[in-house]
Amino acid sequence: MARLVDGTELLGKLFVVEGIDGSGKSTQLDLLRKWLIASGYCVAFSEWNSSPLVSNATKRGKKKRLLTPTTFSLIHAVDFAHRLERQIVPALRAGAIVLADRYIYTAFARDAARGVDPQWVRDMYSFAVLPTVALYFRVPLEESLRRIIIGRPQLKYYEAGLDLGLSDDPYESYRIFQGRILREYERLVEEFNLSVVDASLPLVSQQEIVREIIQPHLEGALRAEFNPWRHVLSAEQLSGRYLDTLQREGGQP
Repeated sequence: MARLVDGTELLGKLFVVEGIDGSGKSTQLDLLRKWLIASGYCVAFSEWNSSPLVSNATKRGKKKRLLTPTTFSLIHAVDFAHRLERQIVPALRAGAIVLADRYIYTAFARDAARGVDPQWVRDMYSFAVLPTVALYFRVPLEESLRRIIIGRPQLKYYEAGLDLGLSDDPYESYRIFQGRILREYERLVEEFNLSVVDASLPLVSQQEIVREIIQPHLEGALRAEFNPWRHVLSAEQLSGRYLDTLQREGGQP
């Protein structure tokens, strides 16, 4: 079960994924989500830096390049607190499975890489729910850079770490910045007992490992109402958008 900081257990399960850019964690989380839904579980999803409460301020700050490492850290903490209160905790209290694409460990790694005091950041997130499982997708720096550069012809200012003055070249700055974040993540693995997945393995192999780690923690998680069509498709290991459609339509063919 997921737990509040005072030790109170919540009915639901909180599974989070972490890793540097290009680690493939979001792809693996999406595959896990589809599998859980196909298996009949009630699943909620929350993504880092997605709260509408701070979106306008973040956009303005990035556009005018006003964000310092500290203000960046504070904005992300507000985003997290808002999503925790409005999305994550209510779903966990109801007994649902919550999947989080990045969690507090992203702040611990990124903020420290930007020079923010690590203990100050940990204290700021001390209210966070303790996850059931935290998965860290470990990938070599050069491989992650290759994946990102292929998919992104141009790096954004803060994404590349250009605000830190690491290099005038965006790609070199990005390489140095991601290297810093990677080192911080490796420190977090032992400190917070993160479950490591080798992100250099084939996609299918990674997903098998993810399910093996998650499976023992599913007992007691809230399930959706029985749907005969979902049951048949799930038995054939089929999942996707049509399963969600069937659920909304109440199982009608």
